[in-house]
Amino acid sequence: SFAADAGEVHALLGENGAGKSTFIKILTGAVQRDAGELSLFGEPLHGRSPLEARRAGIAAVFQELSLVPDLTVAENVWFRREPLTPLGTISRAALRRRTRELFRRLDFPPIDVDREVRGLSVAERQLVEVAKSISAEPRVLVLDEATSALSPREVTWLVGLARRLADEGMVVIYISHRLAEVRGLADRVTVFRNGKNVGTREAAAATEDEIVSLMLGRRLERLYPEKTGTATANVALQVRDLRFGHRLQGVDLELREGEIHGVGGLQGQGQLELFLSLFGVLRPHGEVLLSGRPVRLTSPRAALRAGIGLALVPEDRQNQGLLLPKSVRENITLAVARRFARLGVLDLRQERALVAEAIRQLNIVLASPEQPVGSLSGGNQQKVVIAKLLLTQAKVLLLYDLTRGVDVGTKGEIFQLMRDLAGEGYAILFFSTDLQELVNVADRVSVMSDGRVTEVLTGTEISEEQIVRASIRHGAEAA
Repeated sequence: SFAADAGEVHALLGENGAGKSTFIKILTGAVQRDAGELSLFGEPLHGRSPLEARRAGIAAVFQELSLVPDLTVAENVWFRREPLTPLGTISRAALRRRTRELFRRLDFPPIDVDREVRGLSVAERQLVEVAKSISAEPRVLVLDEATSALSPREVTWLVGLARRLADEGMVVIYISHRLAEVRGLADRVTVFRNGKNVGTREAAAATEDEIVSLMLGRRLERLYPEKTGTATANVALQVRDLRFGHRLQGVDLELREGEIHGVGGLQGQGQLELFLSLFGVLRPHGEVLLSGRPVRLTSPRAALRAGIGLALVPEDRQNQGLLLPKSVRENITLAVARRFARLGVLDLRQERALVAEAIRQLNIVLASPEQPVGSLSGGNQQKVVIAKLLLTQAKVLLLYDLTRGVDVGTKGEIFQLMRDLAGEGYAILFFSTDLQELVNVADRVSVMSDGRVTEVLTGTEISEEQIVRASIRHGAEAA
């Protein structure tokens, strides 16, 4: 059971696979319920289709995006609701005007309404999804991990917007794994576990430990493992004067064996371009050395073959990291399928044995390795991306926003895995939009601003305040 009031921000929490997404899909008409009743403002809701839900005033912003890449921002916001001319054609002028008026009303971050969506970052696409949902003037707005790809400034904007919409009488159902964010915004918190409502609390009175215990059914002993100081003096990866257009303007960086090295700074300062360059997706100028030897990373395949090797957990796992219709087994072994081939024939027994070991090691929750990876929860999909990465036998790991949209229990498992891998000599470079993760996981943090590494923090220097100060200070100096 679940109940939310008009004018309320009601947070819905739970581990990946707890039933949150299924509940929201039932609410929005994407999935038919087996039993039970739905009502909206006292009126029965049959939940037969997404169209019925939209007409009833329910809108949702999901973590995995649904925009049309080849259409503009304005066309996506008003998709299938475009203003028409007297001749029945789309009025481009009215379309742009309506979008700009909506953006002004929402105090929207600056995004060109005529820009094609394929040219936007994941964060910008998420914001357009929010605008699209609000443009329908819903009575119920579901925000499902809507802040997971956003910068701190964008998160502040969206949290403020959610509060304002609730104050105007809307029901806002807010799903997030960021507990501090939830407790600062929500009026009430409901926790799902194993498909059941296990408790509703007043957000202001609920402690983080209480919420986590409800989510897990047990007490979480430690989210962040102890920093064990496994970094050696051996330099695994060195970057010298890396440049790519205006996005990278002379990056210098050094990553040691056994080190977890964080990359911080305000979002959009060249972090993604740095990771894509190191994985051979982009072709920057500059020098990259692996174990002291210069390498040319002209493609992802070249990156994987180069000495120690590189691997990337992408920002948008569903579009860049996974083939959703394919099985879990096929996704895990995709990058190393040749390893199981003899004279062009796959050794399925060896492949299945390695996949079974990866599933066990990462505690991937699934019915069968043969089920489509798209049917897994977000956290388990992310684990599949990691399993795929580890089978490449790369010793330099690039982890970009690895825990985005992942529940607190899975985060703890991932952080422990990262620390274990560092202990085995892996060199790990990782970026996170969550400053707490950088502070609590990284041995060192390189802060980026305007396409450069402007400061490297170590030891007690690593704090949220110092990362933000370094980001702002160097940004101001550049201005």
